[in-house]
Amino acid sequence: MAGQPATGSVHDLIVKDAKGSDVDLSKFKGKVLLIVNVASECGLTNSNYTELSQLYEKYKDQGLEILAFPCNQFGAQEPGSNEQIVEFACTRFKAEFPIFDKIEVNGENSSPLYKFLKSGNYGIFKDDIQWNFAKFLVDKNGKVVGRYYPTASPLSLEHDINKLLAVA
Repeated sequence: MAGQPATGSVHDLIVKDAKGSDVDLSKFKGKVLLIVNVASECGLTNSNYTELSQLYEKYKDQGLEILAFPCNQFGAQEPGSNEQIVEFACTRFKAEFPIFDKIEVNGENSSPLYKFLKSGNYGIFKDDIQWNFAKFLVDKNGKVVGRYYPTASPLSLEHDINKLLAVA
């Protein structure tokens, strides 16, 4: 776990849910967050959605929230509407975690959330998201404490999640 955005917290931001309504991320204060840019047609989709659902089921009652942000910037692998994306994730993978409005994670139209997430000093990661299913782990105070490659298995983050859940 490394890298910390200069100032602020994800709790200072407002995002849109899949229906276009505002969601104030301060509602997640006191929870550990795993924020992921997702896609429905990626080679990583099956394993990531399956493991994200397993993590959520195991840790949601202990204070873990998974926030999924669909993104179509990588190989156009998230072409559907928000409604189609939610139906896909919830039907095929029984996803119970929130799925938000489709966003951009790179470039000048990058969402404010992703601009914040990428503002840490992550060394090898550089500034941009590499592909679908990049993962950010956020502590109960809204500070980014870990960034993981798209190929990192969600279950491989379990140790880091447990450490954050254990902090009072």
